[in-house]
Amino acid sequence: MLDLLPSAAVSDTPASESIRLRVLSLGAGVQSTTLALMAAHGEVGPMPNCAIFSDTGWEPDAVYEHLTWLMSPNVLPFPIHIVSAGNIRDNLIAGAQGARWASIPAFTRNVTPAGTAMPVFDEGDDGEMVAIGERILPTDRVDVGMIRRQCTKDYKIVPIRRKVRELVGLTGRRSPKTPIVEQWIGISLDEAIRMKPSFEDWQVNRWPLIEQRLSRRDCLRWLKQHDYPIPPKSACIGCPFHSDAHWRRMREDDPEAWADAIAVDRAIRTGFRGIRGQLFLHRSAVPLDQADLSNANDRGQLDLWPNECEGMCGV
Repeated sequence: MLDLLPSAAVSDTPASESIRLRVLSLGAGVQSTTLALMAAHGEVGPMPNCAIFSDTGWEPDAVYEHLTWLMSPNVLPFPIHIVSAGNIRDNLIAGAQGARWASIPAFTRNVTPAGTAMPVFDEGDDGEMVAIGERILPTDRVDVGMIRRQCTKDYKIVPIRRKVRELVGLTGRRSPKTPIVEQWIGISLDEAIRMKPSFEDWQVNRWPLIEQRLSRRDCLRWLKQHDYPIPPKSACIGCPFHSDAHWRRMREDDPEAWADAIAVDRAIRTGFRGIRGQLFLHRSAVPLDQADLSNANDRGQLDLWPNECEGMCGV
């Protein structure tokens, strides 16, 4: 898999003398935790100057407990900075009441009732689609889609970027045209599709787990070999990318988080600016407490996490 990737995608790191800051983007999940601890053991280097955790305010309690452990004495030889752009849960509720909001990849459900006249299109002489008539819907038509996502950028990427610029002395200053920051991202070999280059001239992204050809399973094995606790999955409680298996585990093992997700799911149904139809956290576009959470593998369901576009959540 790695051999099919362009060499520049595996490591776009400039000469080390140009780098003034090495920072690890810490999600406090399996991969980024493994990466941080491997650096502490000297198995990946050079040693990062710090790690940055961007707190959405809606992580499971287990994630915050794990983060506290990582920040405890004698675990990591470098500091962890915690940044935030606000509480995504509170902002989501406010958005449902008409306030401005950063959209999450929620699912929409639009129902066109039976008896509605729908246009019929065909290709015109100039190649454009034109209405040539209409048909009457014999039954209700239900359309399910996913709205545009802004949450990763607003609650993860931007706060981390702002802190990095502060640490390297670029706040309020013009950015250099050459890389001075190396950002480590904990994407593993099995998630290489999530690798994205930096769009900033002053920063390069690096994926040390990819360089080491480590999969998520390898990370779990490394943690067990070194008697470290297994981190929880780092993702917002109500993230619509959750698989049915994840929702089911939440329902069975974390009833408080499950009740919170149901409450938010109910609260976000309507009221958002620019959104037609109803919003849902579950991909079936039905209320979360009514969703079919039977075994996802039995039904061939794909996990949306590997295609999460920025590689900043869930690691």
